[in-house]
Amino acid sequence: MADDPSDQDGALSRRRLLASSAAAGGAVWLLRGLVRPGSAHAAPGAPPGLPAGLDVYQRAYENWAGEIRTDELWTCAPRTPQEVLDVVNWAYGAGWTVRAQGRRHGWAPLTVADGTPAATRVILLDTTAYLTAMTVDGQAADGSATVRVQTGASLESLLAFAGAGGYGVTAAPAPGDLSVGGALAVGAHGTAVPAVGETPSPGHGYGSLSNLVTELTAVVWDGGAGRYVLRTVGRAEPDCDALLTHLGRSLVTEAVLRVGADVNLRCRSYLDVPAAELFAAPGAPAGTRTLAGFVDGTGRAEAIWFAFTDKPWLKTWAVTPDRPLAARAVSGPYNYPFSDSLPEPVARLAGDLVSGAWASAPLFGQVQYLLAKVALTGDITDVLLSGTLVQDVLTGDVLTHLLLDGLRSDLWGASRNLLEYVRPTTLRETANGYAVLVRRADLQWVVSRFADFYRTLLAQYAARSEYPVNGQVEIRVTGLEDPSVCGVPGARPPLLSALRPRPDRPDVDTAVWIDILSLPATPALPRFYRDVEQFLLGLDGERATVRVEWSKGWAYTDTAAWSDQDVLTGAIPDSHRAGGGPGWDEAVAVLGRLDPHHVLSSPFLDALLS
Repeated sequence: MADDPSDQDGALSRRRLLASSAAAGGAVWLLRGLVRPGSAHAAPGAPPGLPAGLDVYQRAYENWAGEIRTDELWTCAPRTPQEVLDVVNWAYGAGWTVRAQGRRHGWAPLTVADGTPAATRVILLDTTAYLTAMTVDGQAADGSATVRVQTGASLESLLAFAGAGGYGVTAAPAPGDLSVGGALAVGAHGTAVPAVGETPSPGHGYGSLSNLVTELTAVVWDGGAGRYVLRTVGRAEPDCDALLTHLGRSLVTEAVLRVGADVNLRCRSYLDVPAAELFAAPGAPAGTRTLAGFVDGTGRAEAIWFAFTDKPWLKTWAVTPDRPLAARAVSGPYNYPFSDSLPEPVARLAGDLVSGAWASAPLFGQVQYLLAKVALTGDITDVLLSGTLVQDVLTGDVLTHLLLDGLRSDLWGASRNLLEYVRPTTLRETANGYAVLVRRADLQWVVSRFADFYRTLLAQYAARSEYPVNGQVEIRVTGLEDPSVCGVPGARPPLLSALRPRPDRPDVDTAVWIDILSLPATPALPRFYRDVEQFLLGLDGERATVRVEWSKGWAYTDTAAWSDQDVLTGAIPDSHRAGGGPGWDEAVAVLGRLDPHHVLSSPFLDALLS
């Protein structure tokens, strides 16, 4: 395969880039250089009429996995919400569109589409440079508080700021390098439901981060004034429920979130529970260690199932005020260095995969599992009993380094330090994503049905010498949106959240999140993802409602994501209409009314939200 033409100017092709980042421990993901007006490489002049004083430049946009790459697009870094508004009104008059960009840690083309050319009349707003202010907005007698935060702030910064005041959230996404605005736009989530007997304290809930919002400030059209204005909307006011998870079809500059008194968590890792047991069908014999059982015990669990292995890495988090003697206390987030930065021989194997050795996927899965097992538990027995292929990767030097680093299977500390564990240096994979809404009693039914299908499908592909998955399955479990958590009387759930409850099914209270990760450009991967998607969409409609995870991959054809028109225009809106009540159609109408000129939109969003 020929190198990308951009290699000629010093940039890296996606294939070379991924291999290079893998060889460096998955660390470096470069953007093509920033180009300022007037430089030798700049386009002929910045867009005319841009508000004076803006920090404006050209820069390529590239997302987390490198699957969305653009030419150098005009970009600016507004210093204040008023500058945001000035750019939007300029764009309205000039016939341009405006897209807010945060930290680009997403997969779906909700900001810009892959291949967007430099001539496109779109300007990106980098909110992360200046729009990062945070304050404690109010403290309540019940122990909760509200935090006012500008949407360019990182989630890591927000949780650290709240934690310094003694506050936290029940669950959060594992990466800390998400912008608050980006997390709210897609209804970002963690993993948590009530453990058996658990009652949440004020300010804590089990849905998405969007459900914690008490008010927000957004850019909206004012017909009387004939321009866009900043409007602050309280949680119980009309339009707020459409803005809470807006998919990028609006622009929110600031939000106020309710948080609760912080808790300490104990995070324990298990690597000895076979997948056949963890994902067993309902009705398994007493004593079977099922995912539902772990969830009942702690309320917070995640299964990471490496491809072609039979024992997942299971993590559970339990509210634990005092440190158990066996637990290792941690004082900061990101406590799995072996996954943050792969050992060089493991990174080299990942580079071999990217270079075309796709049949090494079973070996890579085994190596990833054993790497985690040694790093977490110190047990090297399985490595010593494995074949030479594994031992050539997990060498004595690698094992020694892991053992000297100390065991990490039992950690304890403040919530934010246990909830955040994915750095930007983690190996960058692509992912699909779905939420399966069911009764809590059907949690095990969902994971057993999926596990049986996934295992069989993977074997069928391998029998044809196809290895589309070289990453892992990740399974999390959350509650649905309960608007009372935000503490605002009359609040409604986010209309476009995957976790919005079905009005006709109050017994449906749980979401099982299923993601499958693999390296970008793996042959047959879109076709495999399509097979999984069609299986999930075909689950028993009486027991399950399936919605896509907005930030991930969905609507697969045999060759590409976000391309199946039947899913885009049928299954997705229908999943949000299921059960009646306000939902898809109301959200589309509100977002269209607040931006009737589609200044804050894109061709993809216009088609999706039509």
